[in-house]
Amino acid sequence: MIATGFTGGTLDRADALRHDTDGLAEAIADPAARLLVLESFEPVVGEGGALAWAPLSAAPSEAELVLLGLDAGAPRFAAIVPGTGAPPPFRSPSLFGLLDQLRAGEAATFAAARSLLDWHARHRFCANCGSATALFRAGWGRRCPTCSAEHFPRVDPVVIMLAEHDGRALVGRQPSWPKGRYSALAGFLEPGESIEEAVAREIAEEAGVRVDDVRYVASQPWPFPSQLMIACVARAAGDAITLDANELEDAMWVTRDEVRAALAGEGRFLAPPPYAIAHTLLRAWVGDGMA
Repeated sequence: MIATGFTGGTLDRADALRHDTDGLAEAIADPAARLLVLESFEPVVGEGGALAWAPLSAAPSEAELVLLGLDAGAPRFAAIVPGTGAPPPFRSPSLFGLLDQLRAGEAATFAAARSLLDWHARHRFCANCGSATALFRAGWGRRCPTCSAEHFPRVDPVVIMLAEHDGRALVGRQPSWPKGRYSALAGFLEPGESIEEAVAREIAEEAGVRVDDVRYVASQPWPFPSQLMIACVARAAGDAITLDANELEDAMWVTRDEVRAALAGEGRFLAPPPYAIAHTLLRAWVGDGMA
């Protein structure tokens, strides 16, 4: 099993408590209960890469509590504060540094909290009738009081992949990325599409490269805002690139030695950060060849 960023969470998600009104009230009243400290939806990172927690009394009086889970039996919550709006879908410069500091399990807890809080901020009204919805299931759902429709957090699947040809891998870059950064190609799955079909379509659309023999490598939650990255490698029929300039600024084929150099912070291009699954995918590709 390949370990990826934002995985390895240690909290017990305590699904039974989500259905237990009395049990949830006891968890909120528990003196050991703690609230995740966030500043503008970004984590406060303490010594050793740990998240910061505060007593539940630190939450604003108008806040609603979302149960994240139990840590050795002690309840852990995040707060929905009315009027704060949704977090931006992209990472701020400050968040880049914070994510590099977080321990793996702590990053997983932050990812769950950020995605959940973002979902609540964007789903305050019923998609069925337009009425304001109310939190239920300890924050893992919203219910419409008008039409009784129930809404639950959703995850958007994204394929992220390397095309491989003659011992080289295809990487590309978007113009918004830091200068010199290249990464694996990626795109959202579309309705009625398998993972394998999405991989082939996205590589063909973005780089004009036809692939087959799609192989799954690993997956990763990505909380910006709430995606599941599905990493794959595929075999390319040829190496001619026809770039879609609406999607990519550039694309190129790189050797394993070039990827190793980039992962070491040297060479031809800047690799993705370690917490991104593209970094994991590149490291796996140079490690065993993915043959």
